[in-house]
Amino acid sequence: MISISHEANYTHAVVFEQFTLQDYKEFESNVLYEIRFHGKARLLLDLRQMDGYTIDMALEEVRFSKENRQNFDKVAVVSDDQWVVWSVWLNQAIAESEIKIFSDIHNAQFWLDDEVAAA
Repeated sequence: MISISHEANYTHAVVFEQFTLQDYKEFESNVLYEIRFHGKARLLLDLRQMDGYTIDMALEEVRFSKENRQNFDKVAVVSDDQWVVWSVWLNQAIAESEIKIFSDIHNAQFWLDDEVAAA
């Protein structure tokens, strides 16, 4: 299950339990909306409550990241899971955005808001 909200400076997604292809399609739709109406997307992905993901979701995530690699500004991922960290490392090779992993949600929010507040 996924919960998505549009904050002032970023899109915030929280994944609960299994991350499925249907969840990811909902996420894609929200991100594409942000890109269309606000330019490069800033994302906060809270994966602390995720207990796994489906293979079809993972393949879709790679496809979506490759197709939109120039459309992301900053991506903050909140997780302590080693597999998530490894996946983020792989995405850094694909995406042209700044991606960071955080163990604390507040630090992730501060990082996403930092440059916007300075501007």
